This record gives sequence, structure tokens and C-alpha cells, in this order.
Amino acid sequence: QVQLVESGGGLVQAGGSLRLSCAASGSIFSINAMGWYRQAPGKQRELVADITSSGSTNYADSVKGRFTISIDNAKNTVYLQMNSLKPEDTAVYYCFADIGSYSGSYFTDWGQGTQVTVSS
Repeated sequence: QVQLVESGGGLVQAGGSLRLSCAASGSIFSINAMGWYRQAPGKQRELVADITSSGSTNYADSVKGRFTISIDNAKNTVYLQMNSLKPEDTAVYYCFADIGSYSGSYFTDWGQGTQVTVSS
């Protein structure tokens, strides 16, 4: 009943920029937080950044100063601006949202993933 649709991945040279978007739709009463994880081949999924509906942010040390996360609460959309990209940023990026339903329950939903490839 909830969909997260990601966009904005692709291939970029080292030092370049990409902007990821993730829009949540469906039966949503509230969104408490949204964010991004990533998973590189042979590695565990790791948190990249997250943001609460009030705008509090959290970043992985490896992306601080290069990535910026933002949220548009009216559109249920989270953005990840990625600058100064490095080959080690290459991964599948997954969006997530912590959602409050109309029934009062809370759950986390995930996007399908978008590939980011940074060439050296």
C-alpha cells in the first residue's frame, strides 16, 4: 500500500555530482524520517544519511561534507545531493521511510534501489 520510487542514479566520473530522489506514496498518515542506505558488491549495507521530518540530519563519516540530505514533507520526498563523488561511493543506493499508518502502527518501507557508479 506504500511505494517508494527512487530516481537519479547513474554513471559519473570521480569528482562529479548526482542527485537522488525518493518519493513515497500510498496509505501514509505520517513520515517520521527518511534516508538512504547503500550496498557495494561484497559489502554490508550501510547507512549513508537520514533526516527526520523536523529536519534533523545524520551522516556517515565517509560522506560528511560531500553529501547533503533534504526532505520535502509536503511531497513525502527525500533528496540526496552527492558532490565530489569517489569510486568508493559506487553502490546500490536504497531509500527508506519510517511511516506511520492510519491504523496507528509504524513500519519501515524500502525503495527498489538505484545504482550509482563512479568511475576513476
